[in-house]
Amino acid sequence: MGTASSLVSPGEVIEDGYGGEGGEACEIPVEVKPKARLLRSSFRRGPRVIGASFKSTGSVDLEYAAEYERLRKEYEIFRVSKNNEISSMQKKEAKLDEENKRLRAELQALQKTYQKILREKESALEAKYQAMERAATFEHDRDKVKRQFKIFRETKEKEIQDLLRAKRDLEAKLQQLQAQGIQVYDPHDSDSDDNQTTVTAAGTQCDYWTGGALGSEPSMGSMMQLQQTFRGPEFAHSLIDVEGPFANVSRDDWDAAVATLLQVSPHVPQALWSNTVRCYLIFTQETKAELDIFMKKHSSVLRKMCEGLGHFYLNVCFPEETAASYVVERKQELERSSVCVLLLKSTVSSSAVEDCEEAFVKNPDGHPLVLYLRTDEDHSLTGPTRQLLERVNAADKAGKIKVVDHSGSAEDGADLIHAQLERVIRQELLGFEGADVESKDSGIEEGREEDSGDVLWDLHDEQDQIESYQQACGSTTSQLGFQRYIDRLNDMIAAPPPTPPLLVSGGPGSGKSLLLSKWIELQQKQTPNTLFLYHFVGHPLSTSSEPVLIIKRLTVKLLQHFWSISGLSMEPSKILEEFPRWLERLSARHQGNIIIIIDSIDQIQQAERHMKWLIDPLPVNVRVVVSVNVETCPQAWRLWPTLHLDPLSPREVRSVVNAECQTVDFKLTKDQEKKLERHCRSASTCNALYVTLLARMIISSWSCWSQEKSMEQFLQCPDTMSLYRLALKMALSSLNNDRERLVMREILCLVCASHNGVSESEVLDLFPELEVPVLSSMLYHLNRLCIVTLRCGLVRFQHLQAWEAVRLEFLGGGSSSATYREKLIHYFSQQLSQDRVTWRVADELPWLLQQQEDRTNLQLSLLNLFVSQNLYKRGHFSELLAYWQYVGKDKSCMASEYFDSLKHYEKNCESEESMTKLANLYETLGRFLKDLGLPSQAVAPLQRSLEIRETALDPDHPSVARSLHQLAAVYVQWKKYGNAEQLYKQAMEISENAYGAEHASVARELESLAMLYQKQNKYEQAERLRKRSVKIRQKTARQKGHMYGFTLLRRKTLQLEELTLGKDSADCAKTLNELGVLYYLQKNLDAAKVFLTRSLEMRQRVLGPDHPDCAQSLNNLAALHTERRDYETAEDMYERALDIRKKALSPDHPSLAYTLKHLAMLYKRRGRLEKAVPLYELSLEIREKSFGPKHPSVATALVNLAVIYCQMKKHSEALPLYERALKVYEDSLGRSHPRVGETLKNLAVLSYEKGDFERAAELYKRAMEIKEAEPSLVCGNAPSRHSSSGDTFSLRGPAPPPHAPR
Repeated sequence: MGTASSLVSPGEVIEDGYGGEGGEACEIPVEVKPKARLLRSSFRRGPRVIGASFKSTGSVDLEYAAEYERLRKEYEIFRVSKNNEISSMQKKEAKLDEENKRLRAELQALQKTYQKILREKESALEAKYQAMERAATFEHDRDKVKRQFKIFRETKEKEIQDLLRAKRDLEAKLQQLQAQGIQVYDPHDSDSDDNQTTVTAAGTQCDYWTGGALGSEPSMGSMMQLQQTFRGPEFAHSLIDVEGPFANVSRDDWDAAVATLLQVSPHVPQALWSNTVRCYLIFTQETKAELDIFMKKHSSVLRKMCEGLGHFYLNVCFPEETAASYVVERKQELERSSVCVLLLKSTVSSSAVEDCEEAFVKNPDGHPLVLYLRTDEDHSLTGPTRQLLERVNAADKAGKIKVVDHSGSAEDGADLIHAQLERVIRQELLGFEGADVESKDSGIEEGREEDSGDVLWDLHDEQDQIESYQQACGSTTSQLGFQRYIDRLNDMIAAPPPTPPLLVSGGPGSGKSLLLSKWIELQQKQTPNTLFLYHFVGHPLSTSSEPVLIIKRLTVKLLQHFWSISGLSMEPSKILEEFPRWLERLSARHQGNIIIIIDSIDQIQQAERHMKWLIDPLPVNVRVVVSVNVETCPQAWRLWPTLHLDPLSPREVRSVVNAECQTVDFKLTKDQEKKLERHCRSASTCNALYVTLLARMIISSWSCWSQEKSMEQFLQCPDTMSLYRLALKMALSSLNNDRERLVMREILCLVCASHNGVSESEVLDLFPELEVPVLSSMLYHLNRLCIVTLRCGLVRFQHLQAWEAVRLEFLGGGSSSATYREKLIHYFSQQLSQDRVTWRVADELPWLLQQQEDRTNLQLSLLNLFVSQNLYKRGHFSELLAYWQYVGKDKSCMASEYFDSLKHYEKNCESEESMTKLANLYETLGRFLKDLGLPSQAVAPLQRSLEIRETALDPDHPSVARSLHQLAAVYVQWKKYGNAEQLYKQAMEISENAYGAEHASVARELESLAMLYQKQNKYEQAERLRKRSVKIRQKTARQKGHMYGFTLLRRKTLQLEELTLGKDSADCAKTLNELGVLYYLQKNLDAAKVFLTRSLEMRQRVLGPDHPDCAQSLNNLAALHTERRDYETAEDMYERALDIRKKALSPDHPSLAYTLKHLAMLYKRRGRLEKAVPLYELSLEIREKSFGPKHPSVATALVNLAVIYCQMKKHSEALPLYERALKVYEDSLGRSHPRVGETLKNLAVLSYEKGDFERAAELYKRAMEIKEAEPSLVCGNAPSRHSSSGDTFSLRGPAPPPHAPR
């Protein structure tokens, strides 16, 4: 028996004999006595001790047994207690298990409840979204119904007015018959003789005033009635000057009408052919030294000057030894040349004589001419030279020849030629007066911005569109076979509104562009009051197919007809979104129809998404015509009214071929004609392009190929594409050697790989060995084969199929395009490294890099500040953003990149010129960031620009005003109106000191201040500033010829003067009256008086003194004398005109009402209110009879009468008139029309005067709400379709009568 430690070993598992669970044995450090056995064994091993007792050994065993027993009892106690603990823990565990099960059940129940609530929430959200969608749909449907109802109402009103006009026309014709002595029996009024004489066509009222209308409706008293049946009043605080220049017309109405007539656009110099200064040089062997020095030393200088101003420059000369081989090309180049230079000494060659005859003798007024004559004592002029100079001198009746007589060295002679040529280019071709090139460059930019506010215009895009239209109109094909389509177009356009867009469809090359161009040309002649906005889309990768640029161009052209384009956003998405709103608002202000033509609209990038506005109902006087290819027309557009171009009939095919043959005096045989007719009968061979190309190929092969062989080869081409590919081979085979063929092929591939084409000067740079005569010959033959054309100075493809043929024939379907793009990238990058950032570099280089997917170099090119500045200042805002998005930069990164680049550039700026450029760059960056919607980042560059200009130039320099203006615009965006107002006023003060108080820049600041005051609800201050701005713009427009289209009026004047040289007749008197009107528009009042007086005298002699046409002349002369403040003479003439019309017209004739009204206006102006009242009352009575009591024209008469009563302090009599006028305006024009607002304002003033302050406040508040809802689209109140000339309301009584001149 041992101790407890001997029973188990540490780490062993022991089991409880009582059913307890096992545990692990552990050592217990207990001090234990040695065992007896061990003691005994120890006794044995050692020597025995004498005297030891065995009794001690037994006692030890007993002690161990007692200890063991005690430990066993303790163990039992410990075991029992632990078992008890275990049992209690098991009970607790069971209880916890039950609790856990209960909690799990509750959790499952809660989860089910949560899922149920979640499903209910989702269903509630879904129901909410559905409700919101239904609400949005309801809002959309409601707005759509409103628009449709508005269109329906306007349509019905227009139909009613058409009926009334037809009625008046019939009455006028009846009166004319009676005036001619033809008795018309009227059973109801057989004894009446009221209508024995009547006004002729010139005296009847007309709906619109236009240039063409002058021929049939020249009356100053009636021809400018802007939809006169809807004319409205001129109110208090109105911007329209009521005492207008003519009867029925206010000054602002005249100015706005002239702007509409003249089709305002950026001025394109007419002396330049296709945006290129072409200098044709005629020389002899004796003057070749001067020519060589000029070409080497001065040509590059002139080219740099022209390219800096946005034009190309090209020297054209044909050497004597090869001139005979280029007869046709020389003639063509002479026709296109901008200036001709003749270099002579003593002798002259035959080719030089031929060129001189063509340029100097046959067409001396065509272009400027420079004659360089080198005189030496040893050499006298030969007979042929002397005779040539005599003929040239005799033909120079206009004094256009600039003679440079020189006797020194050839180098000095070249310098003189350059100086004279530079002067001619600047002053006569480009229209600049003696400024140096650098200052002129900045001046041009400033001038363009000044003219168009903050909206930037690309002159090249506009010229591209003008030339596209002109080339289509000039095509021989456009004159054949389109009359039936033109008639159908006219019928569709004349259909009653609402009308969806009209679709002109056809296959490729069917003649859609030619048809639209011819139709526009005819419509502009027949209905000159109609505003035409057209756009011709090129190939899908060109600038002309970019949707944002298209819509922006159309919007700007639309707004320019209303004097101002302020308020137009530069952000691409907003431009697309706001165009239909501008169209709807401005169409209501235009006195005629607006027709928008977009050719090849399906070539626009994502046309269906960007042209959503076409689906909405158009305004009542707006028509849209678009052309598409049948295959690519979007499905949603196929429901529109469609005019499909049918294939050409055999007769039309014959006509097209004969027209082409007649241009070169060539005639096909009968057998060849039959072959052509049989061949051109399939769908792919009977379109206009195929037939035209085929005819030109036959003509071109006449001299170089066998006719029969070539004819058979041509007729094997089943479609236009294969015919184009054959034409390319034909053009290559016509060249003299392989080198020229390679060059032509390379040129075509470069044009195909470029963005918008390549210029002739760029081609000569890329191929230095190529001579101008060879290039001219190549382009001439390619143009004859309908492959390429020159447009805006760039070689481009005439048709999309020509581009596709080159791509397939020479570029392997486009796989080789990358090689030619790399060549162009290398060329334009070289120009960039030479700091020659022209508009061509900015247009081509970023686009080429994007096509090559070279993001790194694209970003580097965009960080060239002058590239980005060029793109932005020409309005290519969306294109610049697209490049940055392609690079992968957001707005903030873009801004920081530009800032870093500008800081790096600023380190190298030391001279004044470089600092000026730096200030321009900072200003451009600030404007760019402002347009991006980053005003906080725009402030820093604008402030830096201001600092540089104040330091480098002068604090009072005009460019400082520009910086202040742009900085103020940013503060307006921040709504910091106080800071903005201070900056605007400072800018205006600088502009006034620099230019005077009546400069366009002052008008710009006034407009900005007016808009700022309007945002702060300071309407009276805004109105006063805007009125002053309008007067400045109109005055500067008349004085400086801002509307260069006044030359059209002068040209019309000269044409009419030729018609007045015959005998006295009614037509001649009518023409004299028109001349008076035109001279008045040119502010030549003396000449206008002469012609109007002659017209009156001739009409009195021919027609008699009581004829209505005499009343017309008297009416016009009275208006003229009113303009000169000769009120007594004007009053006498108005009274005489009134007497004649009372006798000649029926008592309720509208023309009588207009004369009454303006005589009343004259009385009122002179303070004779008592005499004016009965005239206003009679005018009101006539209008009620003519148009009905609920017509806006009647409301105008009511307002006029109310105004006069208020000036006479008869407020109680004026109040019901105003209330009745308000009711008429609300019923006829709508409750939110500006005329309603002005009438409410007048009523508010009247209520205030009567002491009814509460009602006055209510009326004024509603008037302001209407004014705020109507944005200031133009500078002042442009003439409205619903406008009428009325009187201004004032409660201060009449002004003292002015002293009339005696």
